[in-house]
Amino acid sequence: MEKNISLMERERIDDLLTKELKIIQSDEVFSFSMDAVLLGRFCSVPTKGRILDLCSGNGVIPLLLSTRTRAQITAVEIQEKLADMAIRNMDMNHLTDQISVIRGDLKQMHLQLGYGKFDLITVNPPYLPAQTGKQNINQHIAIARHEICCTLEDVISACNKLVKSGGKVALVHRASRLADIIVLMRQYNIEPKRIRFVHPRISEEANMVLVEGIRNGKADMHILKPLIVYNDRNEYCKELMEIYYGDV
Repeated sequence: MEKNISLMERERIDDLLTKELKIIQSDEVFSFSMDAVLLGRFCSVPTKGRILDLCSGNGVIPLLLSTRTRAQITAVEIQEKLADMAIRNMDMNHLTDQISVIRGDLKQMHLQLGYGKFDLITVNPPYLPAQTGKQNINQHIAIARHEICCTLEDVISACNKLVKSGGKVALVHRASRLADIIVLMRQYNIEPKRIRFVHPRISEEANMVLVEGIRNGKADMHILKPLIVYNDRNEYCKELMEIYYGDV
């Protein structure tokens, strides 16, 4: 049964596609997108243990992961407004026993949460270097899109400190950053193991990439079949429809 949750000005409650979850969103901050949904389905989720979601925003990925596992999930978000939304999202969906939300800087999380405590870390980080392109005048959206509060290296360094040896790190990013991702993962002892490219259409080059690595893993990379978003009728392809609306 859905709780009565107080909404701030310009906030709304949306459906979260799977398992009848709801999510509080606002046009003042960055709303969840396909990237988060794909990552929530791509990552290898432990049935128990501990999961950490960095750059969590309003908590969309922990909400999605709660449909796949009973593991304890911690969400970390640096922006106060988004962290507050995430807390209310867990409360509204009766998930406070499974998911906790911390407002804080991922670069300092090992001091608060300890070294090597997590079986899986997921992250949908800012995609654009701080000085790249035109930044949105809305600071909440600018921080979500640009590496203002953390760089890609900050993210992967934090994962190295927080994930167990043998634990997994899964992220979604722009395909154009794949070389940076692989170099940094190896630099911080996270061996890339599974890579999947996401193409808008079968005739177009990939614009997103999903990557999963294992801390202290052996070199053995698997390139999975590509995920195509739209068919020739400009409709979601069958697999994407299953990701969004099928059983997890």
